[in-house]
Amino acid sequence: MKILIVFDSVFGNTEKLARAMGEALPGAQVMRVIDVTPEHLAGVEGLIVGSPTRAFRPTADLQKWLKALPAQSLNGVRAAAFDTRADLDEVNSNFLRFMVGIFGYADKTIVKWLGKKGANLALPSGGFYVQGSEGPLKEGEVERAVEWVMGIFGGQPRR
Repeated sequence: MKILIVFDSVFGNTEKLARAMGEALPGAQVMRVIDVTPEHLAGVEGLIVGSPTRAFRPTADLQKWLKALPAQSLNGVRAAAFDTRADLDEVNSNFLRFMVGIFGYADKTIVKWLGKKGANLALPSGGFYVQGSEGPLKEGEVERAVEWVMGIFGGQPRR
């Protein structure tokens, strides 16, 4: 199965997860969103898209890429979305909790756009926690991300 993992990253946390997923999935190609061209999507059967949550949404570059994908260009493609986010229990802000309740995280926006482009969505999407607002990733999140992606695309991770 040809799998492409597309990500954007601000502090390196989302990239770390994307690369760990790519190592676990045999033959997966991992690319930063600004480097992805339409040719990279040719023949893709599995697509994983990840972004840090920035103002309750994916990064601007990832949003631009998703919006630019042609209509129904992901027909027949199994797709999954993930994000990195602050742990609301650590932040301890009722205002932030309220805002997240209204706007959500980046994964939901990614799922919406993948669906609009015709993808066969794998749900639930993944949300992985960073310490504070910049990271590093919380302990165990890399392993949890690998388990999540393997649950979607099956098989055992490469060791």
